Amino acid sequence: MQKAIGIIYDEHRSISAVLSGLKSLAQMARDGSLRPDFSVFRAMIYYIDAFPERMHHPKEDAHLFARLLQRDPAARELVDALQAEHVTGARLVRDLEQALLEYEQTWPGGAEKFSIAVAAYAQFHWNHMRREEADLIPRAEKALTAEDWDAIAAAFAANDDPIADLREKDFKSLYQRILNLAPAPVGLGEPWKAAT
Repeated sequence: MQKAIGIIYDEHRSISAVLSGLKSLAQMARDGSLRPDFSVFRAMIYYIDAFPERMHHPKEDAHLFARLLQRDPAARELVDALQAEHVTGARLVRDLEQALLEYEQTWPGGAEKFSIAVAAYAQFHWNHMRREEADLIPRAEKALTAEDWDAIAAAFAANDDPIADLREKDFKSLYQRILNLAPAPVGLGEPWKAAT
């Protein structure tokens, strides 16, 4: 049980770190005197789309949520709400991509719209993860068996499965790229240049 929960919480922390960095950089970008490095925004949104939306959430749906419903059918309302949030989150990522594209094409215009889209997605996703950790995980701890938890841990640990679109090492590389592109205080990259 602890291994599976640890993996889920670790993934939530990684997602939160990228969201926090993205939100900080989007706020910084509202300063029209600096030209943002749009590649860092693209890398962060790619991470959000590729990891939580295409890997983490489907595994929650197929393994954690499905097993909880087998053991605790009364959890249906909570699971349905969280699965609906997964669908909403995927739509919000498309909104982020569109806002970034518009921002990049109309810079220095679009900074506020992009920042608002980032803040909305980040808050939505933080609320979603909080609900999973505060409501779903404790319920699952009571209902699931050791065998269930072992299967869930194996499913989440398989993020480096060669069949998957991206492997765990790819996400580590992407995360390192984000850190190297993002300027301080978010990352280690060069400061954004003054607008000309």
